[in-house]
Amino acid sequence: MLDQKRIRDYGVQVGRLQPGPRNAITDVEGVTVGHVTLSDGNSQTGVTAILPHQGNIFKEKLIASSHVINGFGKTMGTIQMQELGTLETPILLTNTLGVGVAADTLFDYMLEQNPEIGRTTGTVNPVIGECNDMFLNDIRAKFVKREHVLEALERTASDFEEGAVGAGTGMLCYSLKGGIGSASRIMEMSHGHYTIGVLVLSNFGILSDLLVQGKAVGQELKERLLESYKEEDKGSVMIIVATDLPVSERQLNRILKRSVTGLSRTGSIITNGSGEIVLGFSTATRIPHDKPEELLAIPQIHEEDMDTAFRAIGEATEEAVLNSLVTAEAIEGRAGNRRPAFKDLIDEFNVTLE
Repeated sequence: MLDQKRIRDYGVQVGRLQPGPRNAITDVEGVTVGHVTLSDGNSQTGVTAILPHQGNIFKEKLIASSHVINGFGKTMGTIQMQELGTLETPILLTNTLGVGVAADTLFDYMLEQNPEIGRTTGTVNPVIGECNDMFLNDIRAKFVKREHVLEALERTASDFEEGAVGAGTGMLCYSLKGGIGSASRIMEMSHGHYTIGVLVLSNFGILSDLLVQGKAVGQELKERLLESYKEEDKGSVMIIVATDLPVSERQLNRILKRSVTGLSRTGSIITNGSGEIVLGFSTATRIPHDKPEELLAIPQIHEEDMDTAFRAIGEATEEAVLNSLVTAEAIEGRAGNRRPAFKDLIDEFNVTLE
């Protein structure tokens, strides 16, 4: 998107299913993404906002679920999401110490839109995800402020940048520069065509583990770099999943669990200190906040349709991670720390990815 060179531009075709027109999470109708990037010296961080639909999400909630692959993370809002099976706010991504200001700002954003919150109805459940960008970013300085969160929420669009932008500005992936990546897949079923879209905030892995379609590209690069090139995995990955597939929250949770197949195909071994968290929602059904007089009608697919969705999320997750790598620019940040860009190493060493 936005004229960036993505993994398919290197001749890599991930999986069997076809991507949507943007090959991004925003191929699911109504979903938009916005970034605020704070890249200046020691400040290498930002905010990414995902709007699940363009209406009032508190009044028209979505079927939602979350899954913890490895729980080394500081997310907010997932307990209620898992218990009630619904999403009632946008999803925000930022750095670990930015969770507080992101949540507080999202509270205010929702209160302004819904004056009944905390008066004639209950409160609201903001959903925030994070990764630790302390290698490139002075995380203790808490650069993310209220105005940055609001700007990310207010400037979402169907087309958005990937790589070292928004929440991904200071992130690392496979010891290289990581960040934001996205992909989508079309699911053809007897009752209709559906889309599943994935957005990742990639901040995990060591270079020697990196695989591209089973090829040990990371090990090849490691051998060509200086022996002193430091490999260290202390990161995480946030995986945001959107779909228009009619599912129950139980079915959605089953789909989210299969995102791990995509991570694994890029080389991830889900290490001790890496938090892999998956958040997902379906736009197929809107749940009214106010109780109607009639029963709710929630359509859902048959279990035998699930395998198509399982394949789709694995492929989209794998491609989203690879897109986060090849779109990211090299950044020098806190204390002169630097991580190279995957695309620069591909060119420098004439590495073939196909």
